[in-house]
Amino acid sequence: MTINLFQDPISSYRESDTDDDLDNEIAELERKLAAAKAKRCKHPRSRLEGDDSSSSSPEQPLLAPNLPNHFHLLLSDSALPLGSFAFSSGLESYLAHGHKSNPYHPHTSFAAFLPLSISSYASTTLPFVLSTHRDPSLSNLVELDDAQDASIICTVGRRASVAQGRALLGIWERSFSQSLPPLGSSVVTSAQRGDLKAFGLLVKRGSSKEIPDASAHLAPLFGAICSVVGLSLQQTAYIFLFGHVKALVSAAVRAGMFGPYQAQKILAGETVQELITEMIKREWGTKVERAGQNVPVMDLWFGRHEVLYSRIFNS
Repeated sequence: MTINLFQDPISSYRESDTDDDLDNEIAELERKLAAAKAKRCKHPRSRLEGDDSSSSSPEQPLLAPNLPNHFHLLLSDSALPLGSFAFSSGLESYLAHGHKSNPYHPHTSFAAFLPLSISSYASTTLPFVLSTHRDPSLSNLVELDDAQDASIICTVGRRASVAQGRALLGIWERSFSQSLPPLGSSVVTSAQRGDLKAFGLLVKRGSSKEIPDASAHLAPLFGAICSVVGLSLQQTAYIFLFGHVKALVSAAVRAGMFGPYQAQKILAGETVQELITEMIKREWGTKVERAGQNVPVMDLWFGRHEVLYSRIFNS
């Protein structure tokens, strides 16, 4: 049956039309109306005029590259090859010296070790992270790198800090620095890039010296890189401490203390969130001159690790 949209619907009705014919006619009209509405939604003028008919269809989000958010995900990723998962941060030594055969320390648990480790790590490293984030210049980075090298008493802890710091420097030189937008199109200035490049040259040049020009400790370098890529001070501090917790939990899983589901429960729990937040508040205004070990036994567990009869983690 031929349909004329401009014809009076009353006059177009014929007594000979059956109910099926009317239903087909209504369906055809509804189909054409829906097609016309869809065509109008796609018209740019209707969108500019605020056509209400377009509100029923979801719009595509307008996403633009966000440098800080992108590097936030990269730096908090467990796959970041820092080598932190090769170290137990004293956990393996704590377990060995807390064996039931040891009368001085017969009980061990991850719940008891975690707050001690976070507190120790925050007091010895977080002030350096915050300071270099506030001032990522080459002179400040070199000065604080040297200051942290002098503040770490335990040789094993110093080796771990330098190994992870040089791994992070390698990631910056080989990956991050080459992935940044061209100069003039982002918040990263040529001076900031140049300072990190000059620091890398200092580390390489001094590697053969008895007293190197720079050691590349993890904490000051982490703060400087986070500042350069645009992460806020709060984001930097939280990512840094949370990375330490993730490494500890991973070490506990491999040491057989609990399984992967319990590990995720610990990482997602309020206890870890509150511990990290509390440590950030505590060290927020701490000067690097006052940074130091506040859990002395942690240095003993670190130092005794390399004399264990058997071990699965690096010293």
